[in-house]
Amino acid sequence: MNTNQETTNAVAAADIPQPAPQLTPEVVVEQLRAMRGQIGEVTPLTPEQRRQLRSRGRTSNPILQASINVIGALDIVQQAVGQPADDVRQLYDESNRWTAVEDELRTMLSGIAGANLIRRQRVALVAGRAVNISTQLARDPAHAVLVPHVQEIKRLKSFKRRKKAAPAPAAPQSPVPVTATSPGNSTSTKL
Repeated sequence: MNTNQETTNAVAAADIPQPAPQLTPEVVVEQLRAMRGQIGEVTPLTPEQRRQLRSRGRTSNPILQASINVIGALDIVQQAVGQPADDVRQLYDESNRWTAVEDELRTMLSGIAGANLIRRQRVALVAGRAVNISTQLARDPAHAVLVPHVQEIKRLKSFKRRKKAAPAPAAPQSPVPVTATSPGNSTSTKL
């Protein structure tokens, strides 16, 4: 009877999903780089190139579908375009499928950036507490070892608070002479 109960407990424990091991940032970077190498077409673009391609690629789905259909309607169109309609349909389908990857990566990046912001906020909170506690303890001669640390932190904070020097004022420009013509008089007078 005891063996049956142990077997039942072992089976029940196996049914419980185990949490996935947490990945370190270095492992994630390594895996992303390996994945990037397997993807094939990864093309970094400058913001200007991205803007130009977006403006050229703004075509509604019905227009794209009709344009692909016209390629298959007549051989001469297909020859002029240089690609059969089926190849263009496959490219269109592939583009749509990669938008799902794009959305997923964007969501993941947003989540990672948010988690990292929270981490930095926690570090700043702990560091602030450490400074406050160290400042109070440094007043006691028994904790004199903290004095240089506290002074360094105060020095670094004073650099942060300093304002940047204002740019030098531009040299005044010489006034441009303005001329006026009186009605009925063709001579001009300087003002």
